[in-house]
Amino acid sequence: MTETDLLATRLAAAGFADIVSLEPAYGGVVAHAGLATREDGTRLFAKTIADPGADLFAVEAEGLRALAAVPGVHTPAVRLVAADLLVLEPLRARLDSTEFWATLGHMVATLHTTTGSERFGWHRDGWLGRLRQHNAWSDDGHAFFAEHRILRWLTEPLVSAAFDADDRRALEHLCERLPDLVPDQPAALTHGDLWTGNVLADAAGQPVLIDPAVSYTWPEVDLSMMWSCDRPAESDAFFAAYEEVARPHDGWRDRMPLLHLRELLSQIAHGDGDWGALEMIRKTIAPFRRVGQ
Repeated sequence: MTETDLLATRLAAAGFADIVSLEPAYGGVVAHAGLATREDGTRLFAKTIADPGADLFAVEAEGLRALAAVPGVHTPAVRLVAADLLVLEPLRARLDSTEFWATLGHMVATLHTTTGSERFGWHRDGWLGRLRQHNAWSDDGHAFFAEHRILRWLTEPLVSAAFDADDRRALEHLCERLPDLVPDQPAALTHGDLWTGNVLADAAGQPVLIDPAVSYTWPEVDLSMMWSCDRPAESDAFFAAYEEVARPHDGWRDRMPLLHLRELLSQIAHGDGDWGALEMIRKTIAPFRRVGQ
């Protein structure tokens, strides 16, 4: 059975028996997705995974709804969520204009400045790709980031195999130094996987966020994802607009590689780091090496 056949079978089992065409959608790295057209001409976006985690799509749908509950933040409407299927309203590719990216910058700044929590985490664990995102509550943002966003990955088999003892000690030393490296910041609701591939557009061409991995944590974690990924030149307007509203702490740009470690570690854990993720991590942690200790 092909991936498209699997998606069609699961749509039919969920009650969408009137699908007349199913066009595969590409760009995601985890799920099998497609744009379905129904007999009445309406369209749906659907995705599945051959063997999903028990609550993968439920967590994603909850994250979408949590973000959309913030005025001014847009996510696709959830049409159906099941253990093996997620159906959303259809979206379109984004238009990389300065105006689009500035609008997105204001949206994310609104998210970060109008939400908050006295604790870091989320009421349930989530997913980052195919692996668990640990979200146990913590009163300490530095401890939360160290334990659940960096050290958490060291036990993953592919990370354990890639890193030597000096690498692990350097990461541990970096985590010990986090209070000196990252200013105290209140927790805000974050998207959690904010790279260009998770930004689309609605019918009016306005930005829409997809595929979240939400938690309450430092807003700069979201910035690090967007800052560090491949992105169009127009996206500079995102950061200019964000700064107008959110006023991040001085030196935030210098902290982007450090906060991006979480994503690089995740890519290695998923087997997606062959492009040079390990080398980037070693460059970032080089100042924290204490070889032989």
